[in-house]
This record gives sequence, C-alpha cells and structure tokens, in this order.
Amino acid sequence: MAKTRVVVVDDSALVRSLLAEIINRQPDMECIGAAADPLAAREMIRNLNPDVITLDVEMPKMDGIDFLSKLMRLRPMPVVMVSTLTERGADVTLKALELGAIDFVAKPKIGVADGLRQLSHDITDKIRVASKARIHRPPPAPASMMSTGAHAVPTAHAPGAHGSAASHAHHAPAAPRVTLASLGRLSTEKIFFIGASTGGTEATKEVLTALPADCPAVVITQHMPPGFTRNYAARLDGLCKIRVKEAEDGERILPGHAYIAPGGLHLSVEKSGANYVARVRDGDPVNRHKPSVEVLFKSAAATVGPNAIAIMLTGMGADGATAMREMRDAGAYCVAQDEATCVVFGMPREAIAAGAINEVLPLTKIAGHIMDHLRKTAGALLSRV
Repeated sequence: MAKTRVVVVDDSALVRSLLAEIINRQPDMECIGAAADPLAAREMIRNLNPDVITLDVEMPKMDGIDFLSKLMRLRPMPVVMVSTLTERGADVTLKALELGAIDFVAKPKIGVADGLRQLSHDITDKIRVASKARIHRPPPAPASMMSTGAHAVPTAHAPGAHGSAASHAHHAPAAPRVTLASLGRLSTEKIFFIGASTGGTEATKEVLTALPADCPAVVITQHMPPGFTRNYAARLDGLCKIRVKEAEDGERILPGHAYIAPGGLHLSVEKSGANYVARVRDGDPVNRHKPSVEVLFKSAAATVGPNAIAIMLTGMGADGATAMREMRDAGAYCVAQDEATCVVFGMPREAIAAGAINEVLPLTKIAGHIMDHLRKTAGALLSRV
C-alpha cells in the first residue's frame, strides 16, 4: 500500500524534526520534506507533490495564512494547520479553516517537544483524515469585510463553496424565510441539534447563516479542543441572524439562539419545568471525543423526543450515529449531509447505516429544508387544533 507523503512546514527546527519523527514512525505515512518557510515550501510542494502538508501559522517571509490562501487558490491540497494554543492562535486557525484547511493541531505554547509527542496520535490521525478528504478549488470573490465578533477583518478570498468545508454565507442560496412567530408555541418547543467534526466548523456556519432570526434554538456539538470554541462562537455571532454563543451550564435554551459545546466538555439538554436548559459537564471521552455528539444526541432523544430536529454534518468516525437512531426512534426528524458536499463522509455515513436518517441533503439545502419541514409540521399541528 502506498504511503501518505507529507511535507512539514514550520519555522522551528525542533518542531520540524519532531513532526518528521512522529510521521515516519507510522507504517502508512512518511515525511518526504521539511521546509522552514513558505517560500521553501512552495518549491518543495512543486518538486515533491506531497499528499498532505502540515503548516505552521507564524513564519518568516510569509505567514501561514497568506501562504494557505495562495495555495488553496492555485494548487488546492489537504492541509493540517499546526497552531499555538493562544487566543490569537485560535482566531487565526479559524481563518485557516475558512480558507480550506482540513483540520488543525493545537501545539502548546510551552513544553512544545513533550506536548507534540503527547499529541502524536492526534496528529497522525488528522493527517490520515486529510489525505482522504475532498478538496475543492475556492471560487474567485471580491474583497469583503467579515465580522469576527468585536473586530472586522478584510478577506481577499472567499472559501470554497460547493462541496467544501469552507463556504461563506453569501455563496449559499437564501433559505426560505419562515416567520416562526406566526406558529405559536412551536418555536419554543422545537430544538435543532447539530453534530459535526472534520470540516464541520464551516459546514455548521453554512447552516447557521441561512437560518432566520426567529428560528428554534440550535444546540451544537462540534469536535474542538479547549480554547477554540469561544472564538468560533464569536465569529459566528457576527455572521448570523441568530445569536451564537458558547454554552454555559444551567442556562435556558431560547429560540433564536445557538449554543456550542465548549471544547473539552460535554454538552447535553435537560428539562427544567417548562423550559429546556443546557448542561455542560466534564467527564470521560465518549467515542474518543469530548465534547461528544453521542452525549448531546442521547439527551435530545430522552428529553426533547419528537420536538427535536437532528442534523449530522461532515466528520470522521461514528460519533453520534447510535444516539441519532435513538432520536429518530423517539420521533425526531433527522437529516444528514450528503457525501458530495462532505469534507469527510464518516459521521453521516454511519448515521445512515444505523437507520437514523429521514433525509440526505447537500449542505446548502439543509437549512431551507429543515425550515420547510418545520412549517409543514406547524401546519399539521395547527390543523389539529
């Protein structure tokens, strides 16, 4: 079997050496080159034609984001970002995912050598996933201003649209507008649940930016490490009609709001009187993940039942598939992203195989479809009254 050929790009000689060592220990991959800056990396990529590159963010001559932007425009290929776990590192990493990076590894700010060795399994897993991911050439787009919570930053290139994890709201067709206020209590009774992993940060953005301000509450588990979800929620909050925030334990789940599981903690929902509330808890990983989609979807099946609408987006593995079947058995309506538009089709495929799915849809059709389903549900409800 051919090995996955990897080029490492990092300005630290220590990190280059460690990453090469970690990669070369794997029987199914090899480090075929290591570059200290993007200019050297450009020649290496041209001459060696790697399957995957790992890319640092802060480097001399050209930073990783500028290099990634040019790379995804001129020669799209799988990229795993290696970023420092700082607030700036989190924000820049999210920008890299928008530009088309498949995934990222958060290296510690201190104790880098020990930290990377401890992350070796995670690093090699993400390289394997990246080597199989779908890569799409981003379409040209005019410069635009994109809100990032408290700040606005210029972006020269729009992320990939059809079939890519990276897709801006202005590339997606407008979802049908439904005024949920006219549907009585339905907007408070219904809750959308989203599960996602690799490629999911941009896929979730695609869904959320198409939802109207008066839609039901949205509760999300996206596989992310600690230190990134707060920045991610802030970026989405600046782009969406609904409010988006990192979930807090005990807070009421309200229509027109989206709640994202904090990195490194499990998120579930409970009933408190007439209200639904978020539960944010530590605990063991489930399906190797914390937060886990399985935890969220199990609580939805038990607590929300037929008032839940579940969406399984792009991601590697099977996290959430079993619990999504429980949701469907409890009367929830369940949707999966189709293979053509997934970066990695693992999680949707497993949910389909589990018999959990009512409908399989392209990414850009999901928001409109669930709103249309909600409208039809409301019609059925109102006709019985």
